[in-house]
Amino acid sequence: MTLSTCSSVQLRRGLAIAAVLLISACGTSTGIFPDAWRYAENAAPVTATHGMVVSTDELASRVGIDILAAGGNAVDAAIAVEFALAVVNPEAGNIGGGGFMVTRMADGSTAALDFREQAPAAATRDMYLDPEGNLTDRSVVGHLAAGVPGTVSGMWAAHQRFGTLAWAELVAPAIRLAEGFEVRPRFLGSLDSTMVEELSVFPASSAQFLPRDGQPPLAGDTLRQPDLAATLRRIQTDGPAGFYGGETADLIVAEMERGGGIITHDDLASYTSAWRDPVSFTYRGHTVISMPPSSSGGVTMAEAANILEGYDLAGLPWHGAEMIHLYAEAWKRAYADRNHYLADPDFVEMPLERMTSPEYARERAATLSLDAATPSLEIGPGMEVPTEGEHTTHFSIVDAAGNAVAVTTTINSWYGSKVTVTGAGFVLNNEMDDFAAKPGTPNQFGLVQGENNAIAGGKRMLSAMTPSIVVDPAGKLRMVTGTPGGATIITTVFQTISNVLDYGMNAAEAVNAPRVHHQHLPDQIYYEAGGLTSDVVAALEAMGHTLVERGDVSGDAQVILVEADGTLSAWSDPRRGGKAVGY
Repeated sequence: MTLSTCSSVQLRRGLAIAAVLLISACGTSTGIFPDAWRYAENAAPVTATHGMVVSTDELASRVGIDILAAGGNAVDAAIAVEFALAVVNPEAGNIGGGGFMVTRMADGSTAALDFREQAPAAATRDMYLDPEGNLTDRSVVGHLAAGVPGTVSGMWAAHQRFGTLAWAELVAPAIRLAEGFEVRPRFLGSLDSTMVEELSVFPASSAQFLPRDGQPPLAGDTLRQPDLAATLRRIQTDGPAGFYGGETADLIVAEMERGGGIITHDDLASYTSAWRDPVSFTYRGHTVISMPPSSSGGVTMAEAANILEGYDLAGLPWHGAEMIHLYAEAWKRAYADRNHYLADPDFVEMPLERMTSPEYARERAATLSLDAATPSLEIGPGMEVPTEGEHTTHFSIVDAAGNAVAVTTTINSWYGSKVTVTGAGFVLNNEMDDFAAKPGTPNQFGLVQGENNAIAGGKRMLSAMTPSIVVDPAGKLRMVTGTPGGATIITTVFQTISNVLDYGMNAAEAVNAPRVHHQHLPDQIYYEAGGLTSDVVAALEAMGHTLVERGDVSGDAQVILVEADGTLSAWSDPRRGGKAVGY
C-alpha cells in the first residue's frame, strides 16, 4: 500500500480507538505508557516565566540561570553552561571535543554553528587498518583517536556574534567549579568498573578522575581539578589563543608526542568553527530548525519527517505496532541516504535540497508497505551520486526575550579517547571513529557509512547531533530539543517532537516516554526494556521486523516548550539525571 492510500486507511483504523488517544493540549496523562515502564507519565514539568535552562547536570543548569538572571541572553548562558559541563560532566561535555549550536533569536533570525572536530592534517584514509586491512581499535582508544577540538573556537564565535556579557564573566563559573565541586551520583554513574579500568591505563586520567587510590571519588567528596582550572583561566584571559596557542597548545602537542598521536601546533592554530545555514522543514504546520552537515541530524530528520508527514500518526495508537512500523520504515530510508551521501560540506557535494524535499519523501514512501517490513538490504540510497556517543551532552535554553539556543556537544564515547592531557586537565575526544575508517564496515555505534565520510586531513567527521528548535504556525517559538546518544540522536529528537505535535504530550511526557530506534543497518528495531507490550512486539514481528530489547535505547533529552500563555515548561531526561532550572 502506498502513500496515496494509506492515510485514509489509517484514519478508519484510528476511529475505533479515538477515545484512548485523546490527549489534551496541556498534556494530561492518558495512561498510554506500558504498565512496565519505569518513568512517570504524570510528572509535572518545571515551569518558569523569565528563563529556562535544561542540561545534563544541575550545577551546569544553575550556572546558566545565574547568567540569565544577571542580564545575559540565551547565548551567553549557553557559553557558560558549555564550560561548566566541561568540569562537572567531563565524560561527555568537554573542551577537548566539539559540537553544534542552533539559535533562533527573538527577532526570528536563525543561525547554525559548526564547531565539530577536524582530522589532523597528517590523517590518512586507512590509518586505522592493520596490514591485512582489518579495523583496529585505534580510532576509539588512545591518542590517535583524537580529532582537533572545536569547542573553545565555537564558544568564542558564538560570543563574538551574539554575546552581551563579558567573555571572562561567562568562563568564571567553570573555573570556580574546577577549583572544587561536590560529587553527586550522576557524576559517579559514568565511572563504572569498566570505565575505571580503561581510564587507569592513562596516568593523567587516573589522577584526575580516580583520586582514591585508583578508584572514583565518593558521593559528597569534593573533586578538585587544578590543571583544568588553570586551562580555563588561560581561555578566560586570552580567548581561543589561550587554548589553540601558548601553554595549552604546548601541553596538547606534548601529550600527542607522548602517546603517538598526530595533532600538531599547526593543526591547532588553523582550526576554525563555521557558521552555516540551518536545515529548515515543515512538520504538522510547524517549522523545525536544525543542524546541517557536517551534522547529519537535520537532513536525516527532515527526510524521515517528510515521509511521515503523509501519514495520520495521530489517528493511530501511540506506540502501537502500526505507528512504530511507520517510524522504522521512514528511518530505514532516511538513514540509508544519510550513510551514503552525507559528509563534511567542505569536502563533498551533497544533494541536500532534494534529500529534504517533500517530493523526494513521496518517492521514498511509495516503496513502503503498511503491512510488512521492507528488508534493509532492499533499501539503498535513493539518488544518484552527485557528479562532482554515544556519549554526548545536550542543553536547551530560552531567555526572557524569547531567544532560544540548542547545543549538542561531545567527545564521542564516555571519556572520549580516555586520554587526559597531562597538565591541562581535560579529556581528548575519540571522534575520529565517526569517520568511515573502513567504508562499509560498522563503527562503534553500528553505523555502516560510505566513501563520502572516509578520512582525510582537515576534514570534519560526520555527526548525528541534532540540536533543534520548533516554531509554531504563527511564527512563535514552540520547542527547543536535543539529546546525546550516538546514532540514536536523530530518532530520539524526532520522537520528542512527534510526541508533542502528533500526540499533544507535555514536556515531561514527551521526554519520559519509552523510545524506539532503527538506523537501516543492522536491520533491527531497538526498544527500551519495558517500553513495548508483548502484543506490540508480536505484531511487529509478524510484519517481518526484528526487535531487540535493550536497557537504554537512546539518549538524554533536554526539552523546553513555550505554552500558549508564554510560560516556559521544561523537563530533563530522568535516564541520566539532569535538571531543568527556571526563574
